[in-house]
Amino acid sequence: TELTIFIESDADERTLTIHDRGIGMSHDEVKDLIGTIAKSGTKEFIKNLQENKEIASPDMIGQFGVGFYASYMVADRVELVTRRAGEDTATRWESAGEGTYTMEDVTKDEVGTTITLYLKPTDDEDGMQDYTQEWVLRNIVKTYSDFVSYPIQMNIEREEIERDEEGNPVEGAQAQKNITLETLNSMKAIWLKDKKDTTDEEVNEFYKHISHDWNEPLDVIRAKIEGMLEYRLMLFIPSKAPVDMFYRDAKFGVQLYVKRVFIMDDCKELLPDYLRFVKGVVDSEDLSLNVSREILQQDRQVKKMGNGVVNKVLDALKKLKNNEEKYNTFWNEFGAAFKEGLYNDHENHDTLLELLQCQSSMEDEGSLTTLQSYVDRMKDGQDEIYYLAGESRQAVENSPHLEAFKEKGYEVLYFTDPVDDIWLQQVTEYQGKAFQSVGKGEAELGSEEEKKEAEETRKEKQETFGSLLERMKEDLDEDIKEVRLSSR
Repeated sequence: TELTIFIESDADERTLTIHDRGIGMSHDEVKDLIGTIAKSGTKEFIKNLQENKEIASPDMIGQFGVGFYASYMVADRVELVTRRAGEDTATRWESAGEGTYTMEDVTKDEVGTTITLYLKPTDDEDGMQDYTQEWVLRNIVKTYSDFVSYPIQMNIEREEIERDEEGNPVEGAQAQKNITLETLNSMKAIWLKDKKDTTDEEVNEFYKHISHDWNEPLDVIRAKIEGMLEYRLMLFIPSKAPVDMFYRDAKFGVQLYVKRVFIMDDCKELLPDYLRFVKGVVDSEDLSLNVSREILQQDRQVKKMGNGVVNKVLDALKKLKNNEEKYNTFWNEFGAAFKEGLYNDHENHDTLLELLQCQSSMEDEGSLTTLQSYVDRMKDGQDEIYYLAGESRQAVENSPHLEAFKEKGYEVLYFTDPVDDIWLQQVTEYQGKAFQSVGKGEAELGSEEEKKEAEETRKEKQETFGSLLERMKEDLDEDIKEVRLSSR
């Protein structure tokens, strides 16, 4: 028969029943695996397969043998009836979770397992959901088991009324209750498919499903990593920044799956904060989890996977850079967040500088340039990258510090995001060219000979105006740091 999972609820009796058409269990297996806490049947089964040089199914989950006992968080009593394939007799197991259980032989028409939870009363104060409600069950399946490869089904009751050819209700018609069998999960783990086997429409629909964003993504990143650690990823760079991108309490991170089973929604261990705008899925075949499943073991596996995911995102951004229009869209939406990596991701420091986009005194408003382009345009003898930071482009362009640079034709980069003040204190150079603020008074223009002449002139004027500068400093002491002469 078709392998399915069927959910059935009864609000009056306060029961939730899950049927499957799997292989079932024998009497001894129920006693050994269900009657013994922390005894994993899956783990034992895979071990036996490996000893016999057989390949275990990639869909198998369950490592610790404790997941079943989570039933008692919502149920006062649990009943399990199972019939193993090839056997005529079934086994019934029941326990209230208080340290004892009962077992007996019974009859069961179909092979497989049926678990019935006798639910506790709902409690609004404790936030206990009503697990007999259709919408609650739909949400659980959609969240945690949407991509399980077997159909998870439930009978859905609907009231329908007879309609005419135009779709209008027929006058006097009475509503009839109809029950239909509905599959709750999509079973479409699109990230497991080859690119050639998926359409753009399917990919965009999947993005909207996991991101709750109605816009199409700016770019799609797909990869299958093989070796000591195997995992697949399908990531998306959105075309629009979320409104909460800079909120302290906002949740970010990719969805983590292990063998198609949902583990967590915002796995920050796989993506650093400066890439928090990236959406998508990472699915591992062999990632280590602890008993709670929701907390990753802090081991080399997680770090290695995180490095791999970051590298794939940065590689994709390098390719996206070839499309000027798309990359400018990316930078205008996410550049301020991306620049956070310049002071906290030392491993990818050089790559981040290559991807940096800047406003420039040589470019019109709205246009962007790169550090490489700036260096290529530098004047002969210029050995510093000149920049000016401010609240906005207009504020920067009106700065008197720019006057001499404009007059002598030197290009100045404009940095107008709050994060710029932070990373510019830590990043001192690019390709051997030091970053130099034109607003701090130390930048000198011209050749070495011109700089020397300017310095001598300033020393002379310093003696002439020394007392004036001291007086100004005294009178304006509460408002200014210092008064100095400048050749600019």
